Amino acid sequence: MELTEPVELVEILGRLPDASNTTVLALDADGVPWVYKPAVGEQPLWDFPWQTLATREMLTYRVSVALGFEVVPETHPACGPLGDGSAQRFLDEDPDFDPRPLLRPVPAPVLWPVAVLDLVTNQADRKLGHLLRERGTGRLYAIDNGLTFHPQDKLRTVLWGFAGARLPGPMSMALRRLSRALEAGLAEEIARLLGEPEANAVVARVERLLNHPVHPHPPADRPPVPWPPW
Repeated sequence: MELTEPVELVEILGRLPDASNTTVLALDADGVPWVYKPAVGEQPLWDFPWQTLATREMLTYRVSVALGFEVVPETHPACGPLGDGSAQRFLDEDPDFDPRPLLRPVPAPVLWPVAVLDLVTNQADRKLGHLLRERGTGRLYAIDNGLTFHPQDKLRTVLWGFAGARLPGPMSMALRRLSRALEAGLAEEIARLLGEPEANAVVARVERLLNHPVHPHPPADRPPVPWPPW
C-alpha cells in the first residue's frame, strides 16, 4: 500500500490554536481546505525521532482504512509553503459536541473502532479533545495521530474504560482484514518509512489481539492517560 502523491498546498489561511507543533489551515489549488502539518514545525521529542510525526499521521490513516474503519479523516503527504508534511481533510467540526458522555458509565460502542485503531498503532496521546464529530454527518473522527507506531509499549488513552472487555466480533473481523493488508505490503511500507522495529511491532500487536481479543488493562509502570486528558 503505497502512499499517494502529495497534496499540493498553495495558500496558508492561518495557524490553528492549541497545537504544540506547527499546524495550519491551508488550501490546495482547487480551494479545498486541509489541516497542514509541516515536518519542520515539529517540536523535538525524546522518544520519537524528529520529523517523523507527519509520516505517522499518514500511516495511521492507512491502517484505519485497512481495518475498514472511517474514523481518521483522509490524510496524505503534503508539499506546501512550509515544506513537506501531512495534509488531513479539514472537518466541519460540530462545536456543540462533548465526547465525555460517550465514556460514562462505560464507553459507548461507537468508540470501539478508535480503541482498536489505538491498540494496533500504539497511540501514545489519545485525548478527549482528539475525538470530533463532523457537523452535518454526525460521524465521529479521531485526529492528532502523530504519536503512534513506537516499537515499545506507549499506549496512553482516555479509553481505558474498555479494559478487560472482549472485542466485538466486527472488531476481530477488522483485525483480520488488517492482518491481510500487512502481509500484502502495508508492513513493508511501515518498515520503509519508519523502520523494521515499528513494522514488526504492528504485526505482533495485531497477532496478539487476534489470539486474545480482549482490550488490555492500564499499565502500572507508566502513566496510562495523557496529560492533560483533554
